Amino acid sequence: EILNRRTEKQPLSLPSCGSVFKRPDNGYAGEMIERCGLKGLALGGAQVSSKHANFIVNNGNATSNDIYGLIQHVKYTVSKECGFFLEEEVRYLGEFDLNELYKR
Repeated sequence: EILNRRTEKQPLSLPSCGSVFKRPDNGYAGEMIERCGLKGLALGGAQVSSKHANFIVNNGNATSNDIYGLIQHVKYTVSKECGFFLEEEVRYLGEFDLNELYKR
């Protein structure tokens, strides 16, 4: 039953690192992200899953900077629109250059 529910709700057909944000005390990260209209938003090859907004999927050519930049954009937008700061569940390895993203 649990596996069936996961298959229905999670984007298992594309690579991802699982849930990106921890569950906030006042609701669900995915619901907040969706309320902000970010479901399906893409940056390079990274995309907020159209199936479950708390997953960022790799459409085949995402760089680590694409994923990092998309996470930062989601955090900023949810903070601005909902007044709540999402905390990442993921851990980062390496250095990320947001300036490189803004050159695109």
